[in-house]
Amino acid sequence: MSEAETARAEAATDEVAASAPRRAASLAARIAVVLAKRAVLLSVLLAVVFAAIELLPGDAASAAAERGESAADTAARRHLLGLDRPLWERFGDWMTALPTGDLGTSARGERVTDLLSAPLPNTLLLGGAAFALTLASALALGCWAATRPGGPADRLIGLASTVTLALPEFVVSVGLLLLLSLWTGWLPAATMTTSDGSPASWTMLIMPVLALAVPQTGWNARIVRGALADQAAAPHVIAAHLDGLPPRRVLLRHALPGAWPAIATGAATSTGMLLGGAVVVETLFNYPGLGTVLAGSVADRDTPVIAGVVACTGAVISLVLLGADLVRARTLGARP
Repeated sequence: MSEAETARAEAATDEVAASAPRRAASLAARIAVVLAKRAVLLSVLLAVVFAAIELLPGDAASAAAERGESAADTAARRHLLGLDRPLWERFGDWMTALPTGDLGTSARGERVTDLLSAPLPNTLLLGGAAFALTLASALALGCWAATRPGGPADRLIGLASTVTLALPEFVVSVGLLLLLSLWTGWLPAATMTTSDGSPASWTMLIMPVLALAVPQTGWNARIVRGALADQAAAPHVIAAHLDGLPPRRVLLRHALPGAWPAIATGAATSTGMLLGGAVVVETLFNYPGLGTVLAGSVADRDTPVIAGVVACTGAVISLVLLGADLVRARTLGARP
């Protein structure tokens, strides 16, 4: 190598090394902007939650009133809970304490953080298992269909994906209860808990996880199939086919990497559907998660508990969406 070529190579290396900190700083700035925007959206959502609970008939003081309690006692409880203060003032105090991890106090005098400390990990376990199953199943089905475009497998997977996508979680739950519990007796119909509030056996997770994963698998399998179909028309994929590479290798090495942004976005979107569906599924299977707490708090008009559940689930969804954004940025940035 000549001295000129060596100098050019060294200059290129120095330029790459110098640009790395700039790229890292730019990525950190973009992440900060995205997190700020989603924090604003979450704040707006929490304001809507406070306003919606305020519009419901009754309040937490009257919902917690015991039989025969006088109006004066109810008014005293209302004052103790701060329900006689303006809505905007209560919301402002709650939001001010939120960054410190203080989610307020429930209508029954319990700290909301303590109230959610046991059911939140259970819901995250249920949602995480359903998310993993959804992603794995959707990738397998979508890739299988993509390797046989227009064939019987492709048409069958497309039809099955459409049908499962249209099934609500409670319909899937009832079907699983009939098939796997009442008719065969293979799995318990309800979830039993241990002393710490967690499911007593991993088998009690099977039906709730399936009930959440089946509809979202249909949705994500269609996304995977569509993303791979778009990649099939890309020049580098066509060139790989012309080079005589095996179809499976073309799919995994050339088409799938370019499809990751769409797949990651679809999977991240499913997070909200999984956590939302958990409210119904946890109630049907008596699962000790946030769904049971949320259902009870809505009946009690317990605004701090409802807002705490929304804040926790919103934070989880925002983090998953951020992960999808990073996958998309990395994939698009790596393209030639």
